[in-house]
Amino acid sequence: QVQLVESGGGLVQPGGSLRLACAASGITFSISAMAWYRQAPGKQRELVAAITSGGTTNYANSVRGRFTISRDNAKSTVYLQMDNLKPGDTAVYYCNRPSVSRPGGYWGQGTQVTVSS
Repeated sequence: QVQLVESGGGLVQPGGSLRLACAASGITFSISAMAWYRQAPGKQRELVAAITSGGTTNYANSVRGRFTISRDNAKSTVYLQMDNLKPGDTAVYYCNRPSVSRPGGYWGQGTQVTVSS
């Protein structure tokens, strides 16, 4: 049974930082690509950042240079370091593990990030 559990969300002022974590179980994490998505109220879910099993990363234009995705295979955990946060980053952030056999892959329950003064 695949489980993805996010943590680290919260309320932060503009310009602040947060670090999200996603602990995975039920998968061979070291060979899994992983990704972070977000969904703001009234908007579609969008890809924020992704990392391959080999460590290659990809970012949405809106977060490039501010967010950093990383992974710790020993802990089966993927991270999203978010710096210089803006109100437009407010959303529920979801961890995702793509799967060729399951449309959309596997999802965590989400963690709320609110950027507000």
